[in-house]
Amino acid sequence: MAQHAAWATGKPGGEDAMLALDAETAAYSGRLRRAEELTKQAVNSALRADQKETAASYEAVAGVRQAFFGNRAAAKQHAEAALALSNGRDVEYIAGVALAEAGDGTRVQALLSDFSKRFPQDTLVKFLYVPTLRAQFELSRRDAAKAIAELQQAAPYELGQATTIGSTISTALYPVYVGALAYLEARRGTEALAEYQKIVDNRGVVINGPIGVLAHLGQARAHTLAGDAGKAKIAYQDFLAAWKDADPDIPLLAEAKKEYASLR
Repeated sequence: MAQHAAWATGKPGGEDAMLALDAETAAYSGRLRRAEELTKQAVNSALRADQKETAASYEAVAGVRQAFFGNRAAAKQHAEAALALSNGRDVEYIAGVALAEAGDGTRVQALLSDFSKRFPQDTLVKFLYVPTLRAQFELSRRDAAKAIAELQQAAPYELGQATTIGSTISTALYPVYVGALAYLEARRGTEALAEYQKIVDNRGVVINGPIGVLAHLGQARAHTLAGDAGKAKIAYQDFLAAWKDADPDIPLLAEAKKEYASLR
């Protein structure tokens, strides 16, 4: 990986993509500060190449990482930076995922309204973007039943790679991940496990996106709900092993360690 990253240095259109991939890989192992550094470099490289939409997508993806890892303020900052650079369809969706996960329901509602006005017949918007964001909005209101219902429209397409920005951006299985969170909120451990298993079984689609590693933590929580402490411990161990070199101040990591300790 380091060799390929070095090869791309200084190459317009290649450097930023490799930096973005490197950032995702760093975040996958919990090295969030390193991911932030690489994202900043990727954004600046894309802007030098006059690729504002691409730069915006990197900001938006960084927002999703921060939101999923429990850093709401940083998530909002990245999302707003993305939207300041572009109002492209895919950028708005990824930024919306970050804002929804960070609890900014007002901003998400505004994005949903914009989608309905600008892309009323767009397949991705109708069947993936809108259901996912609506489900996240309902989850922010602690209405798991409505969130699950919203995602039914996305079910036939949930395993697809949604965005078309570029090969370095993966938003695949976001609806599945949100669905798993909804089942956890509803305390339906068995159904949550089934959703997380889809992510584990489709690593070639998720690639190095954050939900690939977070699925193991989700499985641990779902096993706990299902009353299987033995399997929960194994899943926690898998997650903590993947994040053995993670930044210690990540909120989600602190939560996971506390939950794991309570099982022993």
